[in-house]
Amino acid sequence: MFIVTLTSDPALPALDPAAADSLRNAWGGGDLQWLAPDEAAEFAVAEVPGNFRDVWSDMQSLRIDLNVQPAEGRRKRMLLADMDSTMIRQECIDELADEAGVGARVKDITARAMNGELDFEGALIERVGLLKGLPVTVIDTVLAERITLMPGGPQLVATMKAAGGYCALVSGGFTAFTARVAAMIGFDEHRANTLLSDGDALTGEVGRPILGREAKVRALEEITARLGIAEADVIAVGDGANDLGMLGRAGTGVALHAKPSVAAECEIRVNHGDLTALLYLQGYARTEFAG
Repeated sequence: MFIVTLTSDPALPALDPAAADSLRNAWGGGDLQWLAPDEAAEFAVAEVPGNFRDVWSDMQSLRIDLNVQPAEGRRKRMLLADMDSTMIRQECIDELADEAGVGARVKDITARAMNGELDFEGALIERVGLLKGLPVTVIDTVLAERITLMPGGPQLVATMKAAGGYCALVSGGFTAFTARVAAMIGFDEHRANTLLSDGDALTGEVGRPILGREAKVRALEEITARLGIAEADVIAVGDGANDLGMLGRAGTGVALHAKPSVAAECEIRVNHGDLTALLYLQGYARTEFAG
């Protein structure tokens, strides 16, 4: 048995009841269950429809995300989340670069690295080098004035924790940001790279070893082993090429507003909804959300 989940942006609900019911009829699905009016619905099917990707494309044009996944085990016990452009709207290193006056150059490198065109570690070293001499006080300024949470994040974490789940933030970014973001949202732990400074200014160096794609996979392995749960019990979310390892290993890997090359490698994609889509994918109704 499989579950078909239809979601849209909560800020601009676009899920027409007639369209949802029409799809259910076309695919011979079970009863249509509304998880949130005009925003999210689901129904069961016996198998993945052969025209799934064609219908997916049609739904995208209507600002609706369409996903199909096995019914068994879809409610997870752990969330493993990327930070930049996933739990927050921004890329922290790009915001620091703007303050350093090298924003355009760093943003270009970031975009290429996240799309898998550049080696992540080399790209990170190059970008951090361009921040040399930046006062460490700029980190607090960026956090206060430039960083905004991705909608739905606090509800996602609070709801999973209320159900007994564990939430970990793993980032190729920096601990100076993950510590604050993790505390704001309520994550149980965070892992990221360390920006080095002489106490007053950034040195242009990043602590070793660098946390990249493989380190995110190790985080998945280590945390699930510590908790005594299976990797199948994890829902992971990210947007960049360095997230593909953990997205592929987790029970459910969600590409959220992902780079094209990343989305192409992921079965579960959310392009229009916010982070509450991860709750709908697990079968939570909006009335069950915490936070």
